[in-house]
Amino acid sequence: MTRSIRKSEIRDSMRIEWDVPIEMDDGVLLRADIFRPIGEGKVPAIASSGVYGKGLPFQGPPYEKLWEQMCEKYPDVPAGSTNAYQNWEVVDPEKWVPDGYAVIRIDTRGAGRSEGRMDPFTDREARDYYNCIQWVAEQDWSNGNVGLAGISYYAANQWQVAALAPPALKAICPWEGFNDIYRDAHRHGGILSTFLERWFLNQVTIVQHGLGSRGAVSPITGLQVSGDEDLSDDQLAARRGDISAEALEHEFDDQYHRDRSTDLATITVPILTAANWGGQGLHSRGAFRGFTHSSSAQKWLEVHGREHWTLFYTDYGRQLQKRFFDYFLKDGEGDWENQPPVLLQVRHPGEKFVERAEQEWPLARTEWRPLHLRPAEGRLSPEAPAEEQTRSYPALGDGLTLSTGPFEEQTELTGPLAARLWIASDTRDADIFLALRLFDPDGEEVLFHGANEPRAPISLGWLRASHRKLDAGQSEPWAPYHPHLEREMLEPGQVYPLDIEIWPTSIVIPAGYELRLTILGRDFDHGLAGGTYELGVEMRGSGFFLHDNPKDRPAELFDNTVTVLSGPEHDSFLLLPVIPEKQ
Repeated sequence: MTRSIRKSEIRDSMRIEWDVPIEMDDGVLLRADIFRPIGEGKVPAIASSGVYGKGLPFQGPPYEKLWEQMCEKYPDVPAGSTNAYQNWEVVDPEKWVPDGYAVIRIDTRGAGRSEGRMDPFTDREARDYYNCIQWVAEQDWSNGNVGLAGISYYAANQWQVAALAPPALKAICPWEGFNDIYRDAHRHGGILSTFLERWFLNQVTIVQHGLGSRGAVSPITGLQVSGDEDLSDDQLAARRGDISAEALEHEFDDQYHRDRSTDLATITVPILTAANWGGQGLHSRGAFRGFTHSSSAQKWLEVHGREHWTLFYTDYGRQLQKRFFDYFLKDGEGDWENQPPVLLQVRHPGEKFVERAEQEWPLARTEWRPLHLRPAEGRLSPEAPAEEQTRSYPALGDGLTLSTGPFEEQTELTGPLAARLWIASDTRDADIFLALRLFDPDGEEVLFHGANEPRAPISLGWLRASHRKLDAGQSEPWAPYHPHLEREMLEPGQVYPLDIEIWPTSIVIPAGYELRLTILGRDFDHGLAGGTYELGVEMRGSGFFLHDNPKDRPAELFDNTVTVLSGPEHDSFLLLPVIPEKQ
């Protein structure tokens, strides 16, 4: 058992309580670290609950290189703090406590120094979080108002617990976090992504409770990050879920996935959600849908570029978060009532961003412009072909690429995208991978620093042809929605329409540049040398969000030849969100 120390001390102008036990409704003890002002007044709390180990410092393994790179590029991140209490993807207490906040970090069940079975994203974890929020509000130093902040995992579980509506929860700030584990993470368009398997093995099991002396030691407290028990490998395996096997087993959006996803319509708490233009493959879809599909009367959307975690820690991100929480946790303090509903960092080539306030998402003035496929000519055109055109490609080869040709004038694309493709396969299924790409006047591809992938295309989309059935009630022309409840296999050689979601993006295309749409039967690869490695994967355009499990993609179905058709009877097109200048 993890020993209970509940040590309290004053350090760096904060009152800190280490390893505080919080008992759950089934008797399991979770552990929290609490940082708060030294004085006796009551303060609001910023809480986070996650699997990464509250005692594991950002500056140490496995995150030290990311910390060093961020601090080098953005010197405002480490400024004004000793950085001794920095943790991966949560707020720095030294930058919040002086402004009258308590900061609480909780190890989720089975992670770090918290007891129990590790099983990420479950409804059990959400109920635990509910209990912790209510516990925080009852402490004698609390003013009863709790807000949630954090990136990625610490954002995804905000959506989940907000749907349970704990009374003390007054505001959430999910920064790049998914809320539909099927469509956002496990199965893009029905195709299995192997990311969560790599993530679980490389970032989560390394801090599982029970590693004890085999795990890391906190440089601040001297406590074992993963508890004081030393369990065998077999014992550890028995105390955690098998996210890889479960994702492979559950091909459809069944109860397993619903229990790990959020019914956004049930959320009514104030929201500030942040998305990343380069977040294809994990979080950006959920961040946008959290804004558009939640029932909150008070909600705001911020969208940026660059790395997945960076802007959360910069002065820009921290000041935005504080203005939001000051208003909702401190009885209307500050000027948040003047915040526009949507704040965009509109993207230009060369990692240039221009800030712009908007009132809604998608933007009301969007001109939804179809570009029709002319596959025999390799073109994307405002005019559909007068006669039927076809072109075939081997699915595991370089695919089919179609171009607009140079744009005559600067054109902004900001919003969700979609494609309708009429295809035929020589097997009973087909996986369609779409990459929207930008090329300069010299024919060189312009790649962008995505949330995780350092050289990403503009956006990506995916669909398994046997999952093509649409939910008409939940679909929009720019956002097709598939129920993913069954497979409807293809008849080889027969033609079928596929409506494919392409994740939201922003790019201002200079005159002389051209768009290209690449249609593949495998993950997009930019073909350039020198890809960096993360989670054991060489980053080559799709990051580590790969679809390479042979059990999910057997060669007899997916090593095939696909034919794309377009013409009067088969109108294949790419739908673009063209944004005119504000009048």
